[in-house]
Amino acid sequence: SAGLIMSEGCAVSELGYGWRGAPALYTDEQQVGWKKVVDAVHAEGGKMFVQLWHMGRQSHPSFHPSNEVASCSSSCYDTGRTHDADGNATGFPTTREMTLEEIKQVVEDHRKCAERAKAAGFDGVEFHGAGGYLIDEFLQTSTNKRTDQYGGSVENRFRLLRELIEAVTTVYPAERIAVRLSPNGVYGGMGSEDNYETFTYVIKELSKLGLCYLATHDGFGFGRYDKCRVFTVFELKTLFKGRVMATCSYTRDQAEGVLHAGVADLVGFGRPFLVNPDLPARFRNNWPLAEPLAYEFFWNATKGLEGYHFPAYDPKKAETDKAKKADPVNP
Repeated sequence: SAGLIMSEGCAVSELGYGWRGAPALYTDEQQVGWKKVVDAVHAEGGKMFVQLWHMGRQSHPSFHPSNEVASCSSSCYDTGRTHDADGNATGFPTTREMTLEEIKQVVEDHRKCAERAKAAGFDGVEFHGAGGYLIDEFLQTSTNKRTDQYGGSVENRFRLLRELIEAVTTVYPAERIAVRLSPNGVYGGMGSEDNYETFTYVIKELSKLGLCYLATHDGFGFGRYDKCRVFTVFELKTLFKGRVMATCSYTRDQAEGVLHAGVADLVGFGRPFLVNPDLPARFRNNWPLAEPLAYEFFWNATKGLEGYHFPAYDPKKAETDKAKKADPVNP
């Protein structure tokens, strides 16, 4: 029932992986599994993009044969918590800086993942450039301490994202490629004093590439930092000459507000859709929403299918249940 379905972030390579139970798309087996999902979506007339994801410094060394994590620069998300490959709660490691050869491989890994996505039938791809993951780390000065062509100036910090998009346009046309950013987000230990200037440049450059859309995490659902001026959806829309998707903890009324104001062209819903598979119908008919899913279901792989099976709203059953509550003696 969604206009466009976006997968959860999918690791593009073994080195880009690092969360227990997270999906990926870099092996034949994974490709076959995703094709079943995409075929089911297409059978119902839907469209689906895959989100290309490299976890950067939010990976854990226990997932890698080298027992180390390489990211933009040597750094540590020291206030964050994660789980190792055995499911044990732990902190994040101090990473080492990627070599130029490894960056080249990251670009190639994204291209190969896009090829697998196309073979699996995905209608397009979205780069996960938000949340303090690898792309975000390269963009922001708080995490990018490089002194080569990928660090320093905003042009250099944007270089990786530009190269990733250029590589994937050899697989999908630009109008089937999207980017997600979080200019205001604190998730992943992010936030830089010059973010307003950084993302102004980044958005203007992305505007030249003919992308399908640009998505933004407003930052208010997961919190925002106070190091610089807030980057609003309105400002993003004035800079990006294409479709803008607003995301992160929107209610129906908030979504309708930004759409009617022309501030955004689309609004993305994630967590509400998991427990309300008929979310558009519930919005349209003023039906009640199901109780939100506990946060644990989003990271705990042992929960399995328990967190993904929720019924559509049945108005007749709701009326019957209401009548039973009103007259429990004579239902």
